[in-house]
Parts: sequence; C-alpha cells; structure tokens
Amino acid sequence: MVDLLAAVAALWGMLMGISPLLQIRRMRVRRSSADVSITYLLVLEVGFALWFAYGLTIANPALFTSNFVSGAVGLVTLTVAWRLRAEA
Repeated sequence: MVDLLAAVAALWGMLMGISPLLQIRRMRVRRSSADVSITYLLVLEVGFALWFAYGLTIANPALFTSNFVSGAVGLVTLTVAWRLRAEA
C-alpha cells in the first residue's frame, strides 16, 4: 500500500509540475505575462530545488524525478514570462 501511495503521489507531483504549461499557453496566446507573478514562480522554483535535493539525498526516485520535472517546467515558465516582459 505504501508503494502505491508513493507512486500516486509521484504521478500527482508530476501533474502539478506540468500544470504551468497551461500558464505558458495563456501567456503565448495573449502575448503578455503582465498577470503572472514572477515572485511566486521563483518561490516555487526554490521549493522544487530543495525537494529535488532532498530526494537525491535520501535516494528516492519518486521525489527527485517529480521535482526535477516540476523545476524544469517552472524554469521554462519563468523564461517565457521574462521574454514576454522584455518585448513589452
């Protein structure tokens, strides 16, 4: 049962991690990131990095994989937001 819970939690973590793709889509369609909080995204990135490091430390693939994916998507989201602000 514990392994099932870990697998479901890891899957949900990845779904949460890729959810900013919806924000990226919205920014690209509107050609604006004015309504996106950069600070919020930066706080999330720090959290993903800490959980990723913790997952590596305890050798938990579910923890470090989901947080790696989340962090990568978060960095893409930040990049899109910054580029759109630079164009404005």
